[in-house]
Amino acid sequence: MQRTLLDYAALILGSFMFAIGINYFAIPNMLSEGGVIGITIITYYLFEWSPGLVSFVINLALVAIGYRFFSKRTIIYTVITIIFSSIFLELTKNWGEQLGSDTLLAALFAGLFVGGGLGMIFRVGGTSGGATTIARMLQQWLGWSVGKAVLVIDISVILLSAFVIGKEKAMFTLVAVYVGAKVIDKIVDGADDRKAVMIISKHQEDIRHELLTTMGRGVTILDGRGGYTLEKQAILYIIINQTEIVQLRRILERVDEDAYVTINNVQEIFKRGFKEQRPK
Repeated sequence: MQRTLLDYAALILGSFMFAIGINYFAIPNMLSEGGVIGITIITYYLFEWSPGLVSFVINLALVAIGYRFFSKRTIIYTVITIIFSSIFLELTKNWGEQLGSDTLLAALFAGLFVGGGLGMIFRVGGTSGGATTIARMLQQWLGWSVGKAVLVIDISVILLSAFVIGKEKAMFTLVAVYVGAKVIDKIVDGADDRKAVMIISKHQEDIRHELLTTMGRGVTILDGRGGYTLEKQAILYIIINQTEIVQLRRILERVDEDAYVTINNVQEIFKRGFKEQRPK
């Protein structure tokens, strides 16, 4: 119950941040957005239709059509997001002011707030509604990945908005969308962004001991063989957080400066206990 309440709080706060990004920074400076909210902003510029109402109708209709592509929990969280984001879009309209001629600053902050809000929503398992639903449909019909589908939708809407807000504002909108995407990634992954590290060293036992005792991380030992000498060589494999790379580098500098190390990004980990308290 406590986790659910925290999730609801994140959905509501994320919806508010999203609305601030649109109403305080994007609309007053004649910027647009990608996806359904971009269509909502265009209709506001053309017909002065309420962004909150238009967003509510389009997103809810799309979720009703594509509900089968999502789990029950995701649908509930998405509906909550749609309701509160629409309410906040209505409550915060006319809050913002044009930032003089500094459209770039407006684009940066629009991306920061929109990305921050959506990042909080995505982190707890919700979605923004429309664009994600369309992306899932395109995945089923055309075999596209969800990421590719969302990108195509966003770019299409931004190109369409160029006929309304002009080419320059559309380019600033691309800046806002790019910043928002980066902020979403940082919030969803957070400081817990994982890295997979492979270490080849003649002092692998000393390094293994340091990793276990100093960093408190589990280590997997893989059997390798040199491609030229065919000599057997143990390979240490470990998953660490982004913030632990500096600590790992110091260990390697102390134990074996000549160690061969590769570091790769890890998309996701399915392992109970990885994020729990590590052994002292």
